[in-house]
Amino acid sequence: MRLVIGGCAQGKREYVLSKYRLPKTAVRDAALHLSQAAGDGPGPVVIDHFHLWVKGCMERGESPRELFLEFLKEHEDCIVISDEVGNGIVPLDPGGREYREGVGRLLTELAARAEEVERVICGIGQKLK
Repeated sequence: MRLVIGGCAQGKREYVLSKYRLPKTAVRDAALHLSQAAGDGPGPVVIDHFHLWVKGCMERGESPRELFLEFLKEHEDCIVISDEVGNGIVPLDPGGREYREGVGRLLTELAARAEEVERVICGIGQKLK
């Protein structure tokens, strides 16, 4: 697995497509549902909007960690793209804080497991791991 993080609208998806020479059809929008992220074409599955998928799981009372670890068993070469949601102003409502912490903790675990971790800022990738 590879993990690509960065702020909103920083060019993460375009960076991944260019770096790995993948077609746009390789990208699956995890905000819809992770099961729809399973690609059937050659090459790795690119999962975009991972942070929104985590939010949806939390809203439904599901465990994003357990569901994603199960997904990884069949898609260990996937590329995960996620916004960093832990920067900036701390949300006032408890649900917003819980979401922010949940995404951060899961991304921390994924980063530890990942073969490679990059942060993209202004379309430029910076290798972290």
